[in-house]
Amino acid sequence: MLLHIVARGRIGRSPEAELVDRYIKRIGWPTKVTELPDTGGKVPPLEGQARLVLMDEKGENLSSMDFARRLERWRDDGVRECRFMIGAADGFEDADRARADLLISYGRATWPHMMARAMLAEQLFRATSILANHPYHREG
Repeated sequence: MLLHIVARGRIGRSPEAELVDRYIKRIGWPTKVTELPDTGGKVPPLEGQARLVLMDEKGENLSSMDFARRLERWRDDGVRECRFMIGAADGFEDADRARADLLISYGRATWPHMMARAMLAEQLFRATSILANHPYHREG
């Protein structure tokens, strides 16, 4: 299953970009990052068996284990792509939220979009590590 991060805004050369790259390189699943301008730009079409996840303040606050199990279930059900959308500064419209398969929040605090991208990359690495029985994640 392809893990595809589609993010508004350019991360450029920054400490956050280094974190994203560090975790993306460690993920054992096919992974792709697509950057879009803050406004406009064409979102790649979702095709076939896919799931759409929005990183959104109104989303669920999943534990790492719950997140890993969700990815596992989708993978085992034959989902070809799991797309994670990180919106612009104003977030998503209600219509976008209604189309999503899952909304995820990293708590009640507001996070800069570049930090959210780094946090998502780390959680994707953690989830795939959990599913591979790698000792990176320590539950407890």
